[in-house]
Amino acid sequence: MSSPSTLLPLAVSLGDPAGIGPEVVAKSWDRRDELNLPPFVAVGDPRSISAVWDGEIIVLENPRDADSAFDHGLPLISVPSAESGVPGCPTVAGAHCSLDALELAVGLARSGSVSAVVTGPVSKQQLYGIGFTHPGQTEFVAERCGVSPANVAMMLAGPTLRTVPVTTHIPFNDVVSHLSPALIEARGRATLRGLQRNFGIVEPRLAVAGLNPHAGEGGALGREEIEIIQPAIDALRAEGWRVTGPHPADTMFHTAARGRYDAALCMYHDQALVPLKALHFEEGVNLTLGLPVVRTAPDHGTAFDIAGEDQADPRAMAAAIRVAAGCAMHRATSAQ
Repeated sequence: MSSPSTLLPLAVSLGDPAGIGPEVVAKSWDRRDELNLPPFVAVGDPRSISAVWDGEIIVLENPRDADSAFDHGLPLISVPSAESGVPGCPTVAGAHCSLDALELAVGLARSGSVSAVVTGPVSKQQLYGIGFTHPGQTEFVAERCGVSPANVAMMLAGPTLRTVPVTTHIPFNDVVSHLSPALIEARGRATLRGLQRNFGIVEPRLAVAGLNPHAGEGGALGREEIEIIQPAIDALRAEGWRVTGPHPADTMFHTAARGRYDAALCMYHDQALVPLKALHFEEGVNLTLGLPVVRTAPDHGTAFDIAGEDQADPRAMAAAIRVAAGCAMHRATSAQ
């Protein structure tokens, strides 16, 4: 991948060492030319990679040395686990290692030592068991960057679709009680600014989904569109943003409809993730908007059931690395 001479390597945390993170990172390096990847440095326990891959690992102290090392082996900053693990068998030590690697990778991005951070998949269940109190990595990264979770948004990006859920990891029964004009407005604003900053879209177009079937059918099938969603759309339009909706969600994601907007703002988790994964399951990328640093992640989990079986597909990890580099380049260009 061509990049400005000032673009530093990316940091890629391996995630849970018992998951598929180490495997997909190593496979991404193996296929770096085919997948058009920029230089990156892995962050985590080197033993988790050696357990699933027999390629060359180059342990570094300075992430900036990844540029010169990248063609000779997989650059890595070592974050050793307290014990050597087994692929597919998560442990307390592995959870601590995944959190330590995440902390270090984010710190490298915050300090300007790397151009972006890509986070490998972790197990929330394992992290909760060691006292992790955040809903996910997104909220953890936001806190470490000094940004309120209310001011960030989780974008799911694929080659032909970008979606942002207003509510994320909450039960469906709780969605309506969490929705408010202020929250929708904040997520929408973060999305629009993120499209400008990370993708270089000068006048981004945002399509807002309704909550109910047929977007409420004028109130006949629910009044959330009238009382909650429309006021947020009106507020964003008053600021000069190009925003449409609320649209019936079942007609938003076909080919012609996707050509009319740059991102879709959805009301709940599955409304955003189902179309993205249906269209781009192997290439879906999670991008956190509203941060002072670029952070992406592959849109898949730890897949403990196939870890160590040489079955993990690296394309989502490779896509996360490419998107992170592209966002970093847009930010660097706009700052000049």
